[in-house]
Amino acid sequence: MEFKNRDIISINDFSKEELLYILKVAKQVEQKPKNNLLKGKILAALFFEPSTRTRLSFISAMEQLSGTVIGFSTATVTSIQKGESLWDTIKMTQQYADVIVIRNPLEGSARLAAEAASIPVINGGDGSNQHPTQTMLDLYTIQKTKGTLENLHVGFVGDLKYGRTVHSLVIALSHFNPTFYFIAPDELQIPENYLDELFQKKVKYYKTSDLMRFSKELDVLYVTRIQKERFPDLVEYEKFKGIYRIDQGYLQNVKKELKIMHALPRVDEIDKSIDKTPHAIYFEQAANGIPVRKALLALVLGKISSRN
Repeated sequence: MEFKNRDIISINDFSKEELLYILKVAKQVEQKPKNNLLKGKILAALFFEPSTRTRLSFISAMEQLSGTVIGFSTATVTSIQKGESLWDTIKMTQQYADVIVIRNPLEGSARLAAEAASIPVINGGDGSNQHPTQTMLDLYTIQKTKGTLENLHVGFVGDLKYGRTVHSLVIALSHFNPTFYFIAPDELQIPENYLDELFQKKVKYYKTSDLMRFSKELDVLYVTRIQKERFPDLVEYEKFKGIYRIDQGYLQNVKKELKIMHALPRVDEIDKSIDKTPHAIYFEQAANGIPVRKALLALVLGKISSRN
């Protein structure tokens, strides 16, 4: 397998073996940091949409490896405001950097950026489509806390229609013989194309709107917020906000070993009292963005050799 100069756009582009190799490298980087690994390299962080964890963890990962970061955190300070196309923005940016990470609200924007660039492009989230590096850190978190990725019962609750983290993670975990539980009202259920893919892969799944129905079955519960910014109609958002809440009452009906994840930010879907329980791993999940993104940056820049 080869990672040098490779774009990271969609989780669909990676095999099971490649995903496991990335997790292996992330573990090595976390256990034995190589602080000068990316000295002299420059990351362009192009964030056309708000971000906290993704942007800061990429910056932290690059700087911890002695690399440099340029870029912006809002499109309002760019020449996009003057009418410059995304294509030209990427063509210009590659003159100043060795690797680009981009977040943009338009689906397909990361793929377009990769086509324009001659340097590696990493998708930091393109609309409600994909968020592959979040998925990789999610896999890393599950592997660390559960000891395996195989044969797990995984629930997804909340906004499964617009939730790009869910979309990517479902595809990634489908390599590992999971059983999925999609918990959402019909209007926010996971899109049919993902269910079609699971059917073809013979992955078992259940759909329900009832938070409690499968609570005792779950090894992992992945919670998502109802994403106000993705709704074309705010009336529809108001209808569903706050529909699910994970609280102490919910914990009375789960496995002792259940782990609760959330890509964050949360609004009101997880009560803060859950934070101190052994079930909560969402802050650890956020921290795992550092070793995973260190590994990815080092791999695409050719500073860690790919396994052949």
